[in-house]
Amino acid sequence: MRPVEQLSVKIFADGADLPGMVEMYRQPYIKGFTTNPTLMRQAGVSDYPEFARQVLQAIPDKPISFEVFSDEFGEMERQAREIASWGENVYVKIPVTNTRRKSTCDLVRRLSHSDVKLNVTAVLSLGQVLEVAHAVAGGAPACVSVFAGRVADTGYDPVPLMTAAVEMLRIAPNAELIWASSREILNIFQADAVGCHIITVTNDILKKLSVVGRHLEEYSLDTVKMLYNDAVRAGFVV
Repeated sequence: MRPVEQLSVKIFADGADLPGMVEMYRQPYIKGFTTNPTLMRQAGVSDYPEFARQVLQAIPDKPISFEVFSDEFGEMERQAREIASWGENVYVKIPVTNTRRKSTCDLVRRLSHSDVKLNVTAVLSLGQVLEVAHAVAGGAPACVSVFAGRVADTGYDPVPLMTAAVEMLRIAPNAELIWASSREILNIFQADAVGCHIITVTNDILKKLSVVGRHLEEYSLDTVKMLYNDAVRAGFVV
């Protein structure tokens, strides 16, 4: 198993906790960052532009995705252009549809071809991948975020889907495929194996990188010690 630093897939830290983002920024294997409204709400963010200003001040030279939050296409476009103005390293996240299942691809095409860097998000099907690929082809640099973790949550193996998505995106050389909503460290190696360009990983998962490549029987012994020590600390008796 190759060290993570030698993989082709780029690892982006996924989160909205500013200290945690700064901590990951110091790691040479972290190549970019993504956020979303759910993560920001969980982190207690209340002032979106101020949060973004602080993030971009701390992380000025790696790609960062910030998401629009309107459900109406006109307002979505206004927000996208405003967010894009925040920095050269900013990618604007646009959901693949709005809440009424109306495709955003016309908006994506318009923005992409007016030099707005995009991250089209919440993609789960190959049909959506193909539609987005056509929309961004020939435009500004873009990412297509396929929520492979959510695909796996439904019981489907995401690996064949992501393999096919890599091939579909060849019609848009300006676009990179993101393995999003990762669930475990193994996903990093799966994404690399299928040729995925980027994988987004939360800080809690990234902390598990320390055990990558460990001898399994040594790891077994550590697990036994953990279980024993916790039982002792708890004072259990039978």
